[in-house]
Amino acid sequence: MGLKEKIKSNATLKKLVHWSILIPKQTRPRLWIRWFVNPFYHKKGKGALVRRRTRMDVVPWNKFDLGDYSTIEDFSAINNGVGSVIIGDRTKIGLSNTIIGPVTIGNDVRLAQNITLSGLNHNYEDVNLPIHVQGVSTAPIIVENDCWIGANVVAVAGVTIGKHSIVAAGSIVTKNIPPYSVAVGNPARVIKTYNHETKTWEKV
Repeated sequence: MGLKEKIKSNATLKKLVHWSILIPKQTRPRLWIRWFVNPFYHKKGKGALVRRRTRMDVVPWNKFDLGDYSTIEDFSAINNGVGSVIIGDRTKIGLSNTIIGPVTIGNDVRLAQNITLSGLNHNYEDVNLPIHVQGVSTAPIIVENDCWIGANVVAVAGVTIGKHSIVAAGSIVTKNIPPYSVAVGNPARVIKTYNHETKTWEKV
């Protein structure tokens, strides 16, 4: 049995390791993790940039990858505590975005401002317990290559936004968006798709 399995199988040891990595009652990693573990454990590609005012709540038990020449702008928050956050090459994460894993973002994607992509949901089934003590469930969000996501968009857990799609500002994505689509509204619905035969964007 490896070290990882030993920790997982021993509740006391697991609690101790968790305490040593995360500040109690917070989702933030301890300073020693940020300084001495994350830079060596997580992948940051050539020319990739995380701005100084970005909140990086990144822990070593899930992946955080930032591709070549990609940027995360100031006032954003990245959290991989319950699922990996993987960002491709030449992708720009705009000001004040919140990304909570599991989230995978492809290459050449543009996220505008104040976008929330959260692969996490809080469980709430037991009405005799506070919601915050009932744990969480996750479902991955996938943003495929070449997408443009407008300001103030929210994408809920489990959705896929297909390749070369546009999601208009203020939209709430609750279902999958097919590749080569334009989606708007709350909930987001497809209003245009690209016809590869006529090479035009056509209204649905």
